[in-house]
This record gives sequence, C-alpha cells and structure tokens, in this order.
Amino acid sequence: MGLAKNVCVYCGSGEGRDPAFAAGAEALGRAFAAAGVGLVYGGGGHGLMGRLALAQLAAGGRVTGVIPDFLRKLECPVNASAQELIVVPDMHQRKQTMFERADAFVALPGGIGTLEELVEQLTWSQLARHTKPIVLADINGFWRPLLSLIAHMRQNGFIRPDLELHYLVAERIGDVLPMIETALERQSAPVTTVDPRL
Repeated sequence: MGLAKNVCVYCGSGEGRDPAFAAGAEALGRAFAAAGVGLVYGGGGHGLMGRLALAQLAAGGRVTGVIPDFLRKLECPVNASAQELIVVPDMHQRKQTMFERADAFVALPGGIGTLEELVEQLTWSQLARHTKPIVLADINGFWRPLLSLIAHMRQNGFIRPDLELHYLVAERIGDVLPMIETALERQSAPVTTVDPRL
C-alpha cells in the first residue's frame, strides 16, 4: 500500500454527454480498490458519483460518502449499508469533512459544484493551508478550458509567482494514482543539506 490511504474525488451528479466520463469514473474506482485506497466523495448515487462509488464497492474497495442532510433525497446515497455514510448539516461541513478525511484530491468532470470544490482546494493550497496533491483528471480534455483560464489569469498578473497554483493534470486515469504517490513521496522525503564548507 502506498502513502495515499484515502483520496477525495469531486465529480458530477450527472454523467455528461461523453461516455468516456463514466468509463473514467468507473476505472478510477477500480484502480483505487485494487491499490487499497479508500474513496471519499460526495455520497451521491447518480451520475459520475454513483458510477465511481459503485465501481469501487464492486471491486471490494472502501467508500466514505459525505452528504448534507438536505441532499439525501435529491442525490440518493449509494447503498448506505455497504459504505460509511456521513450526514452533515450543510455544504460547508461536507467540504470540511471531505478535506479532513483525504490525503489527496482528484477532480473528474462535473458541473458548478465540482468546480467550486476544486477551486476551493486550489485556493487553500495557494494560501499554504495544505500541501495535499490535487489532480485534474482531464478526460478527453474536459479541464482544458479551466487550464486556459488559469493561464489567462497568470498572464494578466492575478496569479503572482509567489502565489502560484499547485496542481497536476492526468490525461489518463491510469496516471492519477502514480501522480499522487509521487507527489506524496516528494513531500515525505527527508531534506538533505550540504555543508558549504565541504
């Protein structure tokens, strides 16, 4: 087992129009299960969230869903008896709980909610509130418009060199876990110093 014990995945409660999105979500769930990595996610049973969680459960993996009480009927939690389902009072607590339970974050395709969750983690990382790896799973170029916007912000001086964003981009689902493990290994590696007198 690697350094990542639990990974939080943000993704859509819809499936999107490209079948590759659902296939990618299922592949990620299977990959996590095979590696012994627990999934932390938004608790929903529809869309990519449901595909991801069900694939992980079917492969014998661990799943922790975190869902606000008001969304339980709307998002129809995935088989609560087969996973840990944490019901929280609001969206703020949902995000905080997911953050606390995760060693890293992955963003699959999704809508405004997925974008908001991803951007919050990017902001917290930018402000040095955490150093957990953040990976954008760029299935069929889904995140390229966001990456272009980030480059545009940088070019216009709104992302300064001293407040750079830290994220990784995986074009293949198979690259997600290796990227996370490499990032965590670099963080945990001992810092070696060289005596300038030598």
